Amino acid sequence: MIQWTALSTPFPFRSGQSISLFFSLIKSFPFSVASSPSSSPSPILSPEESEPISIDPLSSQLLNLLSHPNWQKHPSLKNLIPSLSPSRLSSFLSQNPNLNPHIAFSFFDYLSRLPSFKPSVQSYAPLLRILISNKLFQVAERTRLSMIKSCGTTEDVVFVMGFVREMNKCDDGFRFKLNGWGYNTLLMALSRFVMVDDMKCVYNEMLNDMIKPDVYTFNTMINGYCKLGNVVEAEVYFSKILQAGLKPDTHTYTSFILGHCRRKDVNSAFKVFREMQNKGCRRNVVSYNNLIHGLCETRRIDEAMKLFLEMGDDGCSPNVRTYTILIDALCRLDRRVEALSLFDEMREKGCEPNVHTYTVLIDGLCKDSKLDKARELLNVMSEKGIVPSVVTYNALIDGYCKKGLVDVALSILDTMESNSCIPNVRTYNELISGFCRAKKVHKAMSLLDKMLERKLSPSNVTFNLLVHGQCKEGEIDSAFRLLRLMEENGLAPDEWTYGALVDGLCERGRVEEANTIFSSVKEKGIKVNVAMYTALIDGHCKTEKFDFAFTLFKKMIEEGCSPNTCTYNVLINGLCKQGKQLEAAQLLESMPESGVEPTIESYSIFIEQLLKECAFDHADKVFSLMISKGHKPDVCIYTSFLVAYHNEGKLKEAEDVMAKMAEAGIRPDLMTYTVMIDGYGRAGLLNRAFDMLKCMFDFGYEPSHYTYSVLIKHLSQGGLDLKIEASSINIADVWKVVKYETLLKLFDKMEEHGCPPNTNVFSSLVIGLCREGRLEEASRLLDHMQSCGMSSSEDMYTSMVNCCCKLRMYEDATRFLDTMLTQGFLPRLESYKLLICGLYDDGNNDKAKAAFFRLLDCGYNNDEVAWKLLIDGLLKRGLVDRCSELLDIMEKNGSRLSSQTYTFLLEGLDRTDNK
Repeated sequence: MIQWTALSTPFPFRSGQSISLFFSLIKSFPFSVASSPSSSPSPILSPEESEPISIDPLSSQLLNLLSHPNWQKHPSLKNLIPSLSPSRLSSFLSQNPNLNPHIAFSFFDYLSRLPSFKPSVQSYAPLLRILISNKLFQVAERTRLSMIKSCGTTEDVVFVMGFVREMNKCDDGFRFKLNGWGYNTLLMALSRFVMVDDMKCVYNEMLNDMIKPDVYTFNTMINGYCKLGNVVEAEVYFSKILQAGLKPDTHTYTSFILGHCRRKDVNSAFKVFREMQNKGCRRNVVSYNNLIHGLCETRRIDEAMKLFLEMGDDGCSPNVRTYTILIDALCRLDRRVEALSLFDEMREKGCEPNVHTYTVLIDGLCKDSKLDKARELLNVMSEKGIVPSVVTYNALIDGYCKKGLVDVALSILDTMESNSCIPNVRTYNELISGFCRAKKVHKAMSLLDKMLERKLSPSNVTFNLLVHGQCKEGEIDSAFRLLRLMEENGLAPDEWTYGALVDGLCERGRVEEANTIFSSVKEKGIKVNVAMYTALIDGHCKTEKFDFAFTLFKKMIEEGCSPNTCTYNVLINGLCKQGKQLEAAQLLESMPESGVEPTIESYSIFIEQLLKECAFDHADKVFSLMISKGHKPDVCIYTSFLVAYHNEGKLKEAEDVMAKMAEAGIRPDLMTYTVMIDGYGRAGLLNRAFDMLKCMFDFGYEPSHYTYSVLIKHLSQGGLDLKIEASSINIADVWKVVKYETLLKLFDKMEEHGCPPNTNVFSSLVIGLCREGRLEEASRLLDHMQSCGMSSSEDMYTSMVNCCCKLRMYEDATRFLDTMLTQGFLPRLESYKLLICGLYDDGNNDKAKAAFFRLLDCGYNNDEVAWKLLIDGLLKRGLVDRCSELLDIMEKNGSRLSSQTYTFLLEGLDRTDNK
């Protein structure tokens, strides 16, 4: 008697992993084929009349149901079906091995036809035992084929392979050998998951069983190897087709086309494609699709399009995959207009796009910043009943994040969850990346918690994004804490993790610390990459340690780490700032010798430095040299000329530059417009300045805080509200001295020139005033904005809260924080830190605790709360008791902290106590 929970027959699995996987699956399988004598016969049991083993309540109900002749129409069936899962079906069949085989099969077949029920491969096994023990071999054969075909994962295939092998070999009356069709079906299942080592074993078993392979067998073997690009091994089986006197068919040649394409050898694939015609073998749509895909993968899209147009002549019609391959390739080559045209064509010809077609097009539109069109397509999918996949939603989320519309991206996450589409690690990584780019790392950190709640394991990419985000916001200590948290999660920091830390330290002038990290990375055996070297070289250049920077440059070359254009550019920039233009020029000339071509940025560094020295003729010569080298000037270079001309009061020359930009098809950017606004303002041409502002709005640019600073500076000219000439005012001082009336004048001028103030305008002004502690004027602007029917922004409220805290107006700060929460904004932890620490400083302990309770309900990452508020806030102020008090509140609130964070806290408490 075979006990299926403890198989002993050795199987020729391809690896120890496969056999251990099989045994783990078998051990978890809830049945045994052993049966015991029956003491109470049932009308639905086989003639052996054995009693089922340990029947659970559901089994009893099912046995009762199936005892009725017309059980399909029995009213209790409808109530029982929702309780039936594949595993419970397996349990029922395995606990009742003597069930009448016809009823068992009919019941299984009935459930299989239900849209809501899909049998697992494990559930087929006890049914097969029942059928075989009753010698219903024809039905068993069909059932076994269905079992093999139902494999949806490699684990399924491993289970099925072990099961059928055991039945192929056992000698206790349950032996049920595979026939040729069974072997072929098993090979096909293995081929689907490219398990070629197992395929080879099964093929050899087929030969040992004296079953003659047919062309289907050989084609399946060929296809499996070709999927891996292993054409050499595939050709072995091709020769076996010829040796057996069989004829290769369309499937044979089509597999070889795939194999050559997988090896990026499209010319050989073309040769096979032509050979098919010469051999009188008809090419089908799969033959064309494989070759078209291979051409697209090697960026030979025009040849692919030509082949596509020839399909009709060969009696082949393109299918949805043909169109999808081409649309995807066109999108990846930035030929999205053609992709959209092809998309329209396929629908006109009655070829309905599938979820993959829509996904590649949505992804292409998002990369082209056509987010509205992409969102339209998502709506079309819903209208047509096509369910978007996680990849579809991820493409949209990534598109919105890269455009800076992170809150819209977050709403897409809500949409996908409401549509029962489960986010994956990539979904969260894209959102985290978006929030970090938007300098909202506190929101990115809160997403880390959501990942863990969903049992999604953060990847190296997740932590690297967060480390980079913390570094960009100047939170270097938090970045290092993330490093420890990363290790606690079983992940090893890599060169990108340490690269972000080195870059962050260098950006803040902490070059010696960066040197230490750099050295430790080498000691850990982690490869130091070009980005890390470049960041460190740049850091030393910025701190004017040029000799060390060049030592590093030589060292990286010696170590086989090739400098890239960024490396050369930071050195060129450093030399130029030192006034060593000759050495910089020599370095620029030497770049091609090292296999690195100068970029536009390389030339623009020279041009900018020459323009700063008013060497316009020399700058023009470098500009011409750059063009002669095949580089098209970009908006940054033109803007450098604009800045230089305006600094010299050469307005006409600046306007000529703008005209040249238009002729060259270069679109001005935010900085270009701001420089022109400043230039017109310096010349006293305020109306022209506001006309330029209108152009800025018309082209979809939102003026920056600096743009408004420039406008206010020039509006103030003539002693309207300043005792000194506006031209001598430093931009940073504008917000210290500007009067409220001047801001109202700004609004009037904007209205007059057709660009009425929007939320961004008010936000920029409020932020500027709050930075200088001018809360009264900021509050008046806020009231004015609300009277105009506009809503305040998150950044605006954040500035108001921080300003109130700096002025020790904690009640007002609390009021603004509460308003933020009411309006769905997540306040920054920095704001909470200022408020809570300030309240404790003022002795308002109860209010501080109340604010902390509100903070815990906001969904922040608990570790970051502890880092930034308890450690960086309270402990740095020496408020040990308050820190312990809030830590207790966190623990009672169920806030989970990592062991590393507890260690940081204990170390901080010890240090503070010792002081």
